[in-house]
Amino acid sequence: MASAPNALNWFEIPVNDFARAQAFYEKVLGRPIPPMEMGPTIMGFLSDESAAVGGALVKGEGATPSQTGTMVYLNGGDDLAPMLARVEGAGGRIAVPKTDIGNNFGFYAVFIDTEGNKVGLHSMG
Repeated sequence: MASAPNALNWFEIPVNDFARAQAFYEKVLGRPIPPMEMGPTIMGFLSDESAAVGGALVKGEGATPSQTGTMVYLNGGDDLAPMLARVEGAGGRIAVPKTDIGNNFGFYAVFIDTEGNKVGLHSMG
C-alpha cells in the first residue's frame, strides 16, 4: 500500500451564519474567503493553493458547528501569535493560549469561533 503525502486531504468547518463566519475567518487569517454556492450549500475556501491541503467554511444541510469531535488545526504560519491575537477582536474566544508542545513539535493554540466550533492553530515558532 502506497503512503499518502498528507494524512489530511480535505476538511470542512460547519457554520450557521456564513457572512459572520466569513468575516471572522477573514480577519483572523488575514485573507479573503470568497463564497461559492454549490447547489443549496455555501462554501468559502480557506486556501486557493492547489497543492495545499484544502478546507472550507460550509453552510448547508448537516453542517452543524460543534466543540466536540474531530478538531482541525489551521496553519499558523511562522508564528501563530498574530492570528491568535485577532481572534477576540473578530468575535471569537481563546480557549487555550499559545502553548509549547515540547519535543520540537512547535506550538498550538485553540479558539472558539463565532459559530461555536473549537478550532486549533499550529506553528513551529
